[in-house]
Amino acid sequence: MSRHSAKNARRSTKTARQTAKKGAKEAQIAGKKGSKSARIPVGETNRTARVNTVVTGAVNAAKIIRTPSPPVQPVATHEIPLRTHKYQVGETVFYTSPTFGRAAATGSYIVVKLLPSEGDDYQYRIKSSGEAFERVAKESQLDRA
Repeated sequence: MSRHSAKNARRSTKTARQTAKKGAKEAQIAGKKGSKSARIPVGETNRTARVNTVVTGAVNAAKIIRTPSPPVQPVATHEIPLRTHKYQVGETVFYTSPTFGRAAATGSYIVVKLLPSEGDDYQYRIKSSGEAFERVAKESQLDRA
């Protein structure tokens, strides 16, 4: 190979690299814009077209393929029996005061109002005929009179 032809060969490979780099950059810009110009028609033979094809192929490979999920069987749920208040409004109950704290008047009371539960125990508003105020009592502190 002569000196002259070796020099031309180096120039042509350098030019080819520059062209490929430029084409890749253009394809990248076109891909960011969402343009369809980055797609190469079938049968395109120039170097830029081949570089664009490689870049667009990389973009297409990154897309997520969605597949339908398999059917899911419903989970069996156990029905939790709902507890209700043991005593009703107007019912007479026997109140036992707690052993700690204030000593309350143990005796017969009438259920005035049903209150929501506090932990495991339902609560009641009760009133004694001998007192001017109402008390709040837990279900565990009451018995049927």
